[in-house]
Amino acid sequence: MKLWLFFFLLLLGTRCFGNVAITTTSLLNDTVGGAYSAAIRASGGCTPYKWAIASGALPAGITARASSTTTSLNLTGTPKIAATYSFAIRVTGCGGGTARRAYKIVIQATENHVVDLSWKASTSRDVAGYNVYRSPDGATWKRINASLIASTLYSDSTVANSSTYFYAATAVDISGQESRKTSAIKVVIP
Repeated sequence: MKLWLFFFLLLLGTRCFGNVAITTTSLLNDTVGGAYSAAIRASGGCTPYKWAIASGALPAGITARASSTTTSLNLTGTPKIAATYSFAIRVTGCGGGTARRAYKIVIQATENHVVDLSWKASTSRDVAGYNVYRSPDGATWKRINASLIASTLYSDSTVANSSTYFYAATAVDISGQESRKTSAIKVVIP
């Protein structure tokens, strides 16, 4: 009896049947022809996760693919048609637990706004440049500059109407080491 109970507890300990949750609350908007990239993340339950579009449709030109660890659904591509896209994503953990979350992405025909950013220069002598990060929720960050920025100024012209963005900057030294992000600032685009 004790041996059976031990094996049962061992088996139960190797499986995690807790609830799975989608942790990404919002997605970035974009413009037609932009390079779109976003990740919808999940946690809890057990992996591998199975992802699905539960209702609606992704913007034309955007595709969804699970990450290699299955803990995120990566949305990438080039938006082709200006419109408002509403859809819901469902994730299912290996134990059968599911979660669902609705999203809305606005794809605009052209850029309407520009966010001008500036920050204090690093006091380190070996700074090679700066990186600028943007987030839709203050938690999921993506670098938006293609290469290191030499000055302490940056203009983001890839913002969309009726969107909220968070920005932070980092300093990078000559050996490629990157500092922590500055405190985030929140920008609301009308």
